[in-house]
Amino acid sequence: MNSQAASGHIWLIFFFFTSSAKGNLETPSFQPGILYQYRYTLQVQLDYVSRLSLQGSRMQAEALVQVHLLWRNHAGEQLLQIQIQDLKVYHDSKHKKIQNVTGDPSTEVVLGKEDTAELQLPVFLHWNNGKVEGIYGDSGRRPQILNLKRGLISLLQFQPHSGTATEEDVSGSCQVTYVVSKDSIVKTKDLQSCTRPKFGFTSVNKASPFLHLWWWIFGVLWQPTSKSFYSVQGSLIQSVLSEESHVVSPTLKSSIGTKISSRQQLKLVSSSMPGPAETPGESLQEALAGILEKHQPISTISELFKRTCMQCPSLKTYLRTLGNRRVKMDVSKVSTTWQFHRFIQMLRGAKKRDVLQLLRKAPEKMITFFIDAAVAAQSTASLAALSEFLDFSNQGQVPLLEQFLYAAAFSPRPSKELLRLVLDKLNGKELDPAIWETGIIVIGSLVGKLCRMKLCGLQEVGLGTETVLRRLRDTKENSEIIIYLLSLQNALLPETIPTLLHYAEEGSAGVSGTAVSALQRFSSQHITGEVKKAMRRIFHQKSRNYEKTSRLAAAEILLDNEPLPMDLTNILLATRELEAEMSKFLLSKIQTSLHSHHHPARKAMKEILKDPQINNYNYLSKAGSSSSFSGPLAVTDDMLSTFSLELLFTESGLLRKSVSGFMLRSHGHQLQATQVSIEAQGLKSVLGESNPEEEEEQELMAGMSAIFFDVQLRPIVFFQGYTDLMAKVLLSSGEPTSVVKGTVLLMDHEQAIPLQSGLQTVIKLQGALGLDISANIDMNLWEQESRTSVKTRGGLAIDFTAEIDAPFFQASVKSQTEAEVSINFDTAVRFSGNPVLMCLQLREEQLPYREIFTISESSPNQGITVRKGRRGTIAGRELSLHRANSEMCKVLLTEAKEQ
Repeated sequence: MNSQAASGHIWLIFFFFTSSAKGNLETPSFQPGILYQYRYTLQVQLDYVSRLSLQGSRMQAEALVQVHLLWRNHAGEQLLQIQIQDLKVYHDSKHKKIQNVTGDPSTEVVLGKEDTAELQLPVFLHWNNGKVEGIYGDSGRRPQILNLKRGLISLLQFQPHSGTATEEDVSGSCQVTYVVSKDSIVKTKDLQSCTRPKFGFTSVNKASPFLHLWWWIFGVLWQPTSKSFYSVQGSLIQSVLSEESHVVSPTLKSSIGTKISSRQQLKLVSSSMPGPAETPGESLQEALAGILEKHQPISTISELFKRTCMQCPSLKTYLRTLGNRRVKMDVSKVSTTWQFHRFIQMLRGAKKRDVLQLLRKAPEKMITFFIDAAVAAQSTASLAALSEFLDFSNQGQVPLLEQFLYAAAFSPRPSKELLRLVLDKLNGKELDPAIWETGIIVIGSLVGKLCRMKLCGLQEVGLGTETVLRRLRDTKENSEIIIYLLSLQNALLPETIPTLLHYAEEGSAGVSGTAVSALQRFSSQHITGEVKKAMRRIFHQKSRNYEKTSRLAAAEILLDNEPLPMDLTNILLATRELEAEMSKFLLSKIQTSLHSHHHPARKAMKEILKDPQINNYNYLSKAGSSSSFSGPLAVTDDMLSTFSLELLFTESGLLRKSVSGFMLRSHGHQLQATQVSIEAQGLKSVLGESNPEEEEEQELMAGMSAIFFDVQLRPIVFFQGYTDLMAKVLLSSGEPTSVVKGTVLLMDHEQAIPLQSGLQTVIKLQGALGLDISANIDMNLWEQESRTSVKTRGGLAIDFTAEIDAPFFQASVKSQTEAEVSINFDTAVRFSGNPVLMCLQLREEQLPYREIFTISESSPNQGITVRKGRRGTIAGRELSLHRANSEMCKVLLTEAKEQ
C-alpha cells in the first residue's frame, strides 16, 4: 500500500507543477485504424473511522482495456468500442485473527466463466468532444458488471476547458468543476449535488428552519470527496487518476463511522497496434445498426440494487413457533431492543396475512411490542394489517390504540400512508376521550415531520392541518382547545403562529399558557416583531391580567430569541414589581443564561449588567425558593447532553410547577430528548388561603405533561377537584403512573452510494430505544409535604453497517453499540415551615455498555468473518445541582432517617 500512496503523491505533484499554464486543450479524439491499449487498476478500501486493531477490507482489480474508433463525423462525434481483457481481482486478507474461514485462503479471487465472459463483452461509447453522450450494448446483463463498465467509461468524460458544468455519469447527474492547465485537467465532482433514482430511505440530515431537529441528531453525516486528474498529449488521453472517499457516520457517534476509499487509474500502454477499420454510416444510428443487431441504449447512471439476504429470519418461520415461546419481555432491557431490530426486518419483508396473524395470535404481554414494530416497519403490508386489526370503537383495545398512536408519533420518517391511516381511524367515530386527545396530538406530530421532510404539499398533510384548525375554530371548550393547541405545538408550522398568538392573548389561563408554550418551541427566525410585541403585552399585562406561568413563558421567549437590550432592561426593571417568587424565578433564569455559552442573551445581558443602577443588590438579590438550573450531564466529541430544572413556587411556599428536562446538542443543533412538567394549582384554597384579587380563581388540580424526542404527549391528570383529590388519597395504591412504555425507532437510514469505479456501497443505520418512564406524586395535606418521583429506564441498541458489492466480491463492516440506562429524579418539598424546604435528587444508576465490530468478506473461493468487541460499565452517580439544594437535602433526609 505504501508504493500506491507514493504513486498517488507523485501524480498530485505532477499536476500542481503543470497548473501554471492555463488554457484550452485540443479537442480529445481517437484515430481510426489504431487499437489503443490502457492498463486499468481499481482499488477500494472499507475501514472504520476509529483506530481499531481490527483491519478493514481491501480489494484490487487489474485489467487491460482496449479502445478503438468505429465511426466519426465532422462535428467531433465518435463511436468507440471499449473492451475489458484479462481481469484479475485480489483482496487483502491480512487479518490477525480470523474466524469462520472457509475455502482457499489465497488473495486472488477466482472468477467464474460466466462472469469472465460477460466482463469481456464490449460496450460502445458515443463520445463527443470528451463528453459521454450515450452507451450502447446488451442491457440485459447483470447490473453489477454493467456498473463496472459504467465506472470505466466515466473516466473518459471530461472537457478541454476550465469551468463548471452538470454531467451525467455513474454517480448520477452531478455538478463538476474543471481546472485546465498545460496538458492536464483537474476535475472535482460535488457528490452531494448528485441526483439519481431513489434508493432506500434516509433520515433528513440537512439544515432546517426548525430549532429541534430529530432528523439531524439521529441521522447520518456524509462527507464525500471526488477528484480526477487527466494527462493529455495533443488530443490523446495519456492517463487518468481518479480518487474518491466517503466518510459516513451516525451523527451522535462518529467514532463508529466508516471510511470508503476508491481509486482508479487508467494508463496508456500502447497506441501503435493496428485496429479495425471504420464502420461506414452517415449517422450514428446507421453505424450502430451495422455493428449491433439491437443497439439498446444503456443509462450512464449506476443501476442500484439490493443485496439478497440468505440467512435473514422470516415472519412465516417465526409464526410456526410463536405458540411455544415463553413470554419474558422487559422493554427497558437491551435484549428486547435487539429483538425489535430483528422484527422490523421480518415485518418489512412479510405479507399482510402473516402480519395480521402475528397481531391476532400474539400473547397479551407482547402485543404492544408487535404494534411498535409494525408501525416502525411501515411497509404496505404492516400498515394494512394494523388497519384491519385495530378497532377504534372497541373500548377493550384502548391501551393498544394508544400504543399505536404514540408509535406513529415517534416514527423517524412517517409516510403519507401512516398519516392517512391515523386520519381515517379518527374520522367520524365515537372514540374514548383519551384516544381522541392522543389522536389529535399525534396528527400534529405527523404533519410537522412530513413538512420538515419537504412533503407539506401532500393531500394528507393538508387534510390533517385543516382538521385540527377547523375543529379548533369550532370548539368553545377550554379542554378541547388545549388539545388542539398541543397538536399545533407538535406540528410547528409557521403559518399557525397567528392562531397561537390569538389564543395566547385572548384565551383563559390554561389556554394562554399552552399557546405561549407552543410559541416557545419555534426557532428564532419565526419569533418576529409581531410575536415579540404580543409577548411584551402578556408579560407586562398591558391589556389584561395573565396567569404567572404565561407571563414567565412570554418573558423567556423575549430572552431566548435574539433579545433586544430594551426587553432585557425592562424585564430586569419589572422584577421590582413582581411577586417575590416570580421575581426570584426570572432572576435565576437570567443568571443561568449568563453561565451558558449557548444562550443568545448572554452577551447582551453582560453589557446591560455593566450599569450599576441595575447590577446591584436591590435588583439581583431576591428572597424566594423558585429557581432555574441548567448544567452538563455528558460530553463527547459529537454530543453535549444537558440537564435543566425549573421550580416555581407560590408565595405561600406551595410548588406551582416543576419542569425537568434533558437536552441533546450535536453539531450546532439541539433536540429536547425529555421534558417532564409537573403542575399543581388551586392548593391555596385547600389550605384556607385566598387568591390575590388580580389572579383568576383556579380549580384544584395536579397533573403532568411530557415531551419526548420533541413529541408532546397527552397530558396526564393526577387529580382534578377536591373530591377527586380525596378519592385518590384514600384509594391510592401507591403504584406509579406509566408515562411512556414502549420501543421507539430513533434511527432509520438506508443509503446507496454508487462509487465512481462502478462498485456500490450501501449504508444502513438502525437505532432503537426501549423506554419505560413512570412518575408518582404523593401529596400529604396534613403534614404539608409533597414528593414526586420520575423514573426512567431504557435500553439503547444501534446497528451501523457499510457494504460494498462487486460481481465477484462482497465486503461489509458492522458496528453494534448497546447500553442500558436508569435515571431517577426525586423531589421532596416541605412547605409547613418558613422558608420552604426542598430537596432535589438526580441519580444515574451504573450504565453497562458494549460495542461489537465485525468485518465480513466473501468471494467465490473464500469467506471470512472477523469479530472483536469491548464492554464496560460507567459507575453510577448522584448529581450535585446547587449548594442550597444540598444543604436542604441534608435536613430533610436526616429527618426522614430519624423517623
